[in-house]
Amino acid sequence: MRVAFVLKGYPRLSETFIAQEIAALEKRGLDILIVSLRRPTDGKLHPVHREIKAEVLYLPEYLLLEPLRVLRAWWKTKSRAVFSVWLKDLLRDPTPNRIRRFGQALVLAAEAPRDIDWLHAHFLHTPASVTRYAALMRGLPWSGSAHAKDIWTTPEWEKREKLAACEWLVTCTAANQRHLAALAPAGRVELVHHGVDLRRFPPAPPSAPRDPATVLCVCRLVEKKGVEVLLDALARVRGGWRFVHVGGGPLAERMKRRAQALGIADRVVWRGAMTQEQVLEEYRAADIFALASRIARDGDRDGLPNVLAEAQSQGVACVATRVSAIPELVRDGITGVLVEENDVAALARAIEDLIAQPARRRALGAAGQARVRAEFGLERNLDRLAGKFGLQSDLRADAGSDAHRLLRTA
Repeated sequence: MRVAFVLKGYPRLSETFIAQEIAALEKRGLDILIVSLRRPTDGKLHPVHREIKAEVLYLPEYLLLEPLRVLRAWWKTKSRAVFSVWLKDLLRDPTPNRIRRFGQALVLAAEAPRDIDWLHAHFLHTPASVTRYAALMRGLPWSGSAHAKDIWTTPEWEKREKLAACEWLVTCTAANQRHLAALAPAGRVELVHHGVDLRRFPPAPPSAPRDPATVLCVCRLVEKKGVEVLLDALARVRGGWRFVHVGGGPLAERMKRRAQALGIADRVVWRGAMTQEQVLEEYRAADIFALASRIARDGDRDGLPNVLAEAQSQGVACVATRVSAIPELVRDGITGVLVEENDVAALARAIEDLIAQPARRRALGAAGQARVRAEFGLERNLDRLAGKFGLQSDLRADAGSDAHRLLRTA
């Protein structure tokens, strides 16, 4: 089977979990075509991107820039039957984005090789719309993977119709699965964690606690990540600490001004976007990992941030919030510390307590690492997804059994 994976953009540094999934499925024998709705904007690549062999088909990001390509696709597909489906959607969602989705679907249907047997959308919003329209035009089955923002910012009517139209859909958290399953035909939605590629994140070598303690956060600078809340909390933390942030985003300058206003700018390091190898070194140089996720004003929220599992894979004690599926990974007081979203005082106390207790940090870090290796490894979780594409199981127990023993004694 040859499958077209429809993505928002490729390659993207912030979507390593998709790239590692594609690379792992290729290694198991799946023939993949990557279809990207946008051209790449990141100036760097992760090592996994260089391993992926799939060809990439870039669709027109803006239809007005490639009108002849869209018109040729319309003529070639003669998709008048699908037009009524799209028009119904447009009447409920009269936006330029809805028009662009249909134009991109035309190009996908017209230009995708004839040996494509299946379409698979990553994200339930725009990519799934393009995939659904193109599947109707080509008479192909389609499936999807749903994650976070795409679930919580898509209207209910649209989720119901897409879930009814696809063959199956996987999602990365139990909270997501419960929400989507209530809108879908029975058995349509399954839980499949993304998982950490433990070959890329082997256990860190032992290191002594640092003075001052290093608090690390890896995330895009957007509202739902709560970096403003984290900065406010750090300003209240007594004792020695330094804060390192990795990632870019539209709120970068605003966050830098916030640190300046709080009087902590000289203790904050803004790394910007980094490659996976560089991020791994930052995990290993950290004493505490902190993520103040919250529900944004538009309803956007995290699912289960991969950075938390990555940090735990390196034995770093994590402080996070009780938002969405984060408690599915971080067990309060056992594999990390959880506080309520937007609670600056509680977040400050949690960080301050961990700074003051190196032994507790080590214990939480070890327990978190054991659980990630036992339950959140990439290969262990990829088996279920691979099976849906007709691939044989490639389950490896190299880390699993040892990790389960560690978890029981942590």
